[in-house]
Amino acid sequence: MRYENMTAIPDFLDERAAEIKQNARIDKSCYDDYDVKRGLRNRDGTGVVAGLTRIGDVRGYFMRGAEKIPAPGKLVYRGIDVSDLIGGFLREGRFGFEETAYLLLFGKLPAGRELADFERILAEYRELPDGFTEDMIMAAPSADVMNKLARSILAMYSYDPDPETDRKNIPKVLDRALRIIARSPVVVANAYSAKRHYYDKESLYIHKPRSGLSTAESFLHSIRSDSSFTRDEAGILDLCLVLHAEHGGGNNSGFACRLLTSSGTDIYSVMAAAVGSLKGPRHGGASALADEMLSKLRSDVRDWRDDDEICDYLRRILRGEAGRGDGLVYGMGHAVYTMSDPRAVELKKMAASLAAKKGVSAELELIESVERLTPKVFAERDGGRKMMCANVDLYSGFVYNMLGIPRELYIPLFAVSRIVGWCAHHIEEVVNSGKMIRPAYKSISPDIKYTPLTDRC
Repeated sequence: MRYENMTAIPDFLDERAAEIKQNARIDKSCYDDYDVKRGLRNRDGTGVVAGLTRIGDVRGYFMRGAEKIPAPGKLVYRGIDVSDLIGGFLREGRFGFEETAYLLLFGKLPAGRELADFERILAEYRELPDGFTEDMIMAAPSADVMNKLARSILAMYSYDPDPETDRKNIPKVLDRALRIIARSPVVVANAYSAKRHYYDKESLYIHKPRSGLSTAESFLHSIRSDSSFTRDEAGILDLCLVLHAEHGGGNNSGFACRLLTSSGTDIYSVMAAAVGSLKGPRHGGASALADEMLSKLRSDVRDWRDDDEICDYLRRILRGEAGRGDGLVYGMGHAVYTMSDPRAVELKKMAASLAAKKGVSAELELIESVERLTPKVFAERDGGRKMMCANVDLYSGFVYNMLGIPRELYIPLFAVSRIVGWCAHHIEEVVNSGKMIRPAYKSISPDIKYTPLTDRC
């Protein structure tokens, strides 16, 4: 039965919507009364420490007693500053995502032979099982690629000859993780092709993976009708994948991964849940929203070099009169980073070169003006109480736009990269086999006596 034919159910729900809201609503003062840390955050905005990890670290401030002191942002993978990691493979003229994935999964940088073997395994695992695209993607296309990615990862369970055994056998866990990592970019590309064909009425093209390509090259090969791309284009997409691969265990999707893993469930269920978390607009959707905001700004601001006009537009966004009407300047501010987001710093450097080659340097300068002027506009409203910097989303959407990647793929690309970090957290949780994660919720509902049906109004 399709939803559009179920007329009685929406009527039933509409009639009771007010009751539902009333019975679900909790007065905000109750959270203070019971000292509940909403969002698992302390009053100063720092996260409640819920676990330990060796995988990644996000640094944007330091504590001096009870005072939070802003500091330049650092993103650290297995103890290595990401800026140093990027500088290393760029100086040697190499792609870096595969090396980064190896580092996050195995805890060390690979030697030459180890990296070559790892790249060969990923290339071999990139091929989807026979019939997978036809049966799991084309047979039930989705208007949302993230939805299809989550469903396809769950479907990989059916192609595992024995998915319920050896959940703590690390070689088996690694094998499953590598298959998910390798296949996810292909799933995303094919799911997007299906979406274009069945929902947008465009021509259908499916490119099989080609040997000898990096993950970034393979993705561009898959989503472009002619399979063509330049070395510069693949290089900046590779950088995006490196920068999004991991962000600590406390972010929403990373914590979802640890949470489900602690229950003992299979890796396919864990990764599908993490995809579902990242799909949420409060988590993974900001790059698309930032790109949308900047697109409107470009059309509404007449003089891109006029700081006063740009500030006026930003004030309108804050008042809910421009942008999406929600008062948010997407791509600005972060829960941890204060003075700078190292991902934005690295991406902006590489974006400048590609922007010059594609003739869109003026657009990049406008984004830099938004980065420079937004803190000033916020300070006018809030009195400068909070230090604010650009986050990676301010530049990642612009980069994807330069690459001709549609907005529908911004979050899926984020997921393709972050699956590496999720797999590393899954493995770390499996190895340590701690207690199942189970935070407490305080019930504030009063005790009520049962009323017989005949006595109810």
